[in-house]
Amino acid sequence: MPAWVWVVIAIVVVVVIAAVAWNMVRRGRTAHLQGQFGPEYDRAVEDSDNRKQAEAELAARERRHQQFELRALAPDARERYLGRWHDVQTQFVDDPRAAVAAADTLIQSAMHERGYPVEDFDQRAADLSVDHPAVVEHYREGHTLAQQSARGEDTTENLRLAMQHYRALFEDLVNSAADGANAGGMARTRAVTTAEER
Repeated sequence: MPAWVWVVIAIVVVVVIAAVAWNMVRRGRTAHLQGQFGPEYDRAVEDSDNRKQAEAELAARERRHQQFELRALAPDARERYLGRWHDVQTQFVDDPRAAVAAADTLIQSAMHERGYPVEDFDQRAADLSVDHPAVVEHYREGHTLAQQSARGEDTTENLRLAMQHYRALFEDLVNSAADGANAGGMARTRAVTTAEER
């Protein structure tokens, strides 16, 4: 066989090996992001033009998250937040609208104390999605209902649902260890039906 044939074969083999390696890297990245973000991965794909764009966005969230100095709440701080949450639930009986607003403020306070930036809502949700992917959608739903409440477009049932959604995130945020260990969304998403919220 002429030498040029061997050169062509070698080039083809290198291209095939490179393509296989690239495909393995891409699949590994996808598997990592699916494992890390769980349901949030699917949401990102649905909200994006394509999977590549969604994965780039999720990877950017991870890079941003690595810059945070996250910490677990100290036991006394945790008890303080649980007590404040109890007060918010009690407030719900007499003033559901104010209780929902207080729940939102309490979540932001806990986020700040844990080391999360508390910028605009969309950024907060994106930041939380790295360690709390199983409950971040609850946060979004609660926030949507709270906004409706602020505009006077609420019902007692919607306010009760907002509190349930907020509680799912609140419990995960307050009860989890320093985030990063919480990757994969080890979240409790149990429904909330306390007497105060009925």
